[in-house]
Amino acid sequence: MTLIAFGINHKTAPVELREKIAFSPDAIVSALASLSTTTGAQEAVIVSTCNRTEIYAKIENGEKQGLINWLADFHKVDAAFLTKNSYFHEHQDAVIHIMRVASGLDSLMLGEPQILGQIKQAYIDAKNSGVISSNFERLFQHTFAVAKKVRTETDIGANAVSVAYASVQLAKHIFSSLENSRVLLIGAGETIELVAKHLAEQNVKSLTVANRTLARAESIAKPLGARVLTLAQIPQHLKEADIVISSTASQLPILGKGLVESALKERRHKPMFLVDLAVPRDIEAEVGQLDDAYLYTVDDLQQIVEKNLANRHDAALQADGMILLQAQQYLQWKQSQRSIDVLKNFRDQSIAQKDQLVGRALNQLADGKDASMVLVELANKLTNSLIHAPTKALKKAANEQDDGMIEILKDALGLETNNQS
Repeated sequence: MTLIAFGINHKTAPVELREKIAFSPDAIVSALASLSTTTGAQEAVIVSTCNRTEIYAKIENGEKQGLINWLADFHKVDAAFLTKNSYFHEHQDAVIHIMRVASGLDSLMLGEPQILGQIKQAYIDAKNSGVISSNFERLFQHTFAVAKKVRTETDIGANAVSVAYASVQLAKHIFSSLENSRVLLIGAGETIELVAKHLAEQNVKSLTVANRTLARAESIAKPLGARVLTLAQIPQHLKEADIVISSTASQLPILGKGLVESALKERRHKPMFLVDLAVPRDIEAEVGQLDDAYLYTVDDLQQIVEKNLANRHDAALQADGMILLQAQQYLQWKQSQRSIDVLKNFRDQSIAQKDQLVGRALNQLADGKDASMVLVELANKLTNSLIHAPTKALKKAANEQDDGMIEILKDALGLETNNQS
């Protein structure tokens, strides 16, 4: 049986294909059953996210085409097109790939932590479906430990690599804790939506989303328990905000120096942190000249992001070294298990041969056959039975002039060479 990691991701396949072969949570159980029945996979895990669909499986002789055909048939896509956009890893390469994915080293956003939780869920689904046994149990538990070790002992996830996350991290540096902060978000696009989610995770005191249309603002605010405003309502509520983050498509500034100055006076010059993620800018540059107003633009954050991304790449190199070592440790364990299995089979086979011959001898004795003859026959047959396989292996090695194998067999059989001069 061969360990295979097979799939597509954001680097190998267009979004159109990724969408077609993604598995919904409701389809995973039936997919695992179908995969096992169709391909004969002894163990299998299916990981499906917005950026990747991967199958980890133990299959006979690394039979790749069966996996490709199954996935193509399951999702009704062209097998040739799937093959062109997919990748395969076997044995150690498959182990390394699983560990890199779980550690966030193969993600669209280097070091992102969500993938580990997604792989854990995929493992749980497979275990509940009965398609995981001892090998995959050990592999995935080891993988989870490696991913945790990578995140603990490297800086792979320590620094913000998106302007949305960087703005929140910067706010944390200024305010220490955001739990007592009131936040005003201006705009309702993807960036503001991401900022809102990051802020909600920080348990801010209050969150308000202001937008030109309330319907779009409510779609972001409602899941997070935030309130909404129109852009026209901002002037009367700006004084309430400790943090203002803006990202709209407006061609004119939303916040001018005079408006912010008035809000600061009403706040009795309590500091206000402002982040302008828009291009063109939503907040007049002159706001940065005001005392107690701390204004950062998208360019300021981009510099932070680029520096942090470089740090993550350095951490990724360190993590790859750790993963290689951990993959080798797993494979050493697997090899030791294989040796144990071989030894167990050898013992079981030898005991079975002994039991069969002893049974025959006891029957002969019961029939009144001479005991000495029975004993000699038992000894001869047992000896011939036990030396048959080693003799056959020694003859084969001798015929092939394989001196290395002869030495291995001699050592295994406890034979000594008598040197004659």
